[in-house]
Amino acid sequence: MPNYLDLFAGAGGLSEGFIQAGYTPVAHVEMDEAACYTLKTRTAFHWLTGNGRSAIYEDYLRRRISRDELYRNVPDNILNSVLNYEISAETLPEIFRNIDKALDGKQLDLIVGGPPCQAYSLVGRARSESGMVGDKRNYLYKLYAEFLKRYHPQYFVFENVIGLLSAREEDGSFHLENMRKLFKECGYSTEFKVLNACDYGVLQNRKRIILIGKYGVDEKDFYPDIPEVKLNGITVSEILNDLPAIHAGEGSYSPVKTKSYTGTYLYDMGIKKKDCQEVTFHSARPHIEQDLEIYKIAVNAWNTKKDRISYPDLPENLRTHNNTTAFLDRFKVVAADLPYSQTVVAHISRDGHYYIHPDVEQNRSLTPREAARLQTFPDDYYFESKKAEPGRTAAFRQIGNAVPVRLAYSVAVALKEQF
Repeated sequence: MPNYLDLFAGAGGLSEGFIQAGYTPVAHVEMDEAACYTLKTRTAFHWLTGNGRSAIYEDYLRRRISRDELYRNVPDNILNSVLNYEISAETLPEIFRNIDKALDGKQLDLIVGGPPCQAYSLVGRARSESGMVGDKRNYLYKLYAEFLKRYHPQYFVFENVIGLLSAREEDGSFHLENMRKLFKECGYSTEFKVLNACDYGVLQNRKRIILIGKYGVDEKDFYPDIPEVKLNGITVSEILNDLPAIHAGEGSYSPVKTKSYTGTYLYDMGIKKKDCQEVTFHSARPHIEQDLEIYKIAVNAWNTKKDRISYPDLPENLRTHNNTTAFLDRFKVVAADLPYSQTVVAHISRDGHYYIHPDVEQNRSLTPREAARLQTFPDDYYFESKKAEPGRTAAFRQIGNAVPVRLAYSVAVALKEQF
């Protein structure tokens, strides 16, 4: 089985896809402390289930044992493979020492991961006075290259937003072109495609650049054939209908039993393992009455007329924002009858206005579990906070920043044939 190193790992969506495809993680490097706890807990899950001790993980989800007690049941070398560092020139030597220790003399086959996308994203540039020019995150790819120089994996997979296609350096040159030149200097040929997650089993419109590098500067036509996943009439309702109905401010972080499910999609995509499986983080944020009134209008407009509401069209008493010329679709329903939803992004951690549940009776925004299902995270995936107590905001941020698991899985399966 090929092994891999995950850089800028986040909550592990990309990594989970590669694990499902049969790859073995060597280490994960991530700067966010909460995301590192999520990675550790998922690493603990995989080790415990692989060693016939899944009951310990279930005890943790039910709060019968603490996070520290969960971790004490897992070997230190497994947990220590999650490296909580901001990747920088100063931290590289220590990160390398930890990775070398984890490799223990073995060759590294693959590096996966992509730097934070804010500096390249179209929205990020639109909101920045400088258009993100000069932002230090623009140049994290240069640190990524340092890992290629040190470990010379056979392949690497670099994921990022499509805004990278048009993002420019301070001198006007394109970041993507400069990246590829640097990767070539490191000994790699590169090819890339724009892939939409909705073509690979994910019920979400989410386009991403997937750049693949192969060791050898004259390699050509090596980009793997990644077969699309045909869902044949499956709609977003598939990820919603078996979850308990709750209202704004209701729900639980602890396990709750799902309703009976007669479909196949959730099983086929590795989201659900058994009928009536319990899920965590099905907890809806509370909303003020004004927002709940807007949610009703938005849901009724879609469910009765297939209309999306525009902010200026709301009743005057519900319009409290001065800006009526931009972001007019700031209230948007996740339509149950469409084959995919709008893109789930980290902004969902700030409010749920762009992710309104389609059931007017529930009258709320999505829960973290519903958002996680749109990202094809398995139902047994647990999202940690810095503190041992669960938190909705941290979960939403990690989910919104993640690579959809099944998109990663499709890439991983196709690339595996080339090793």
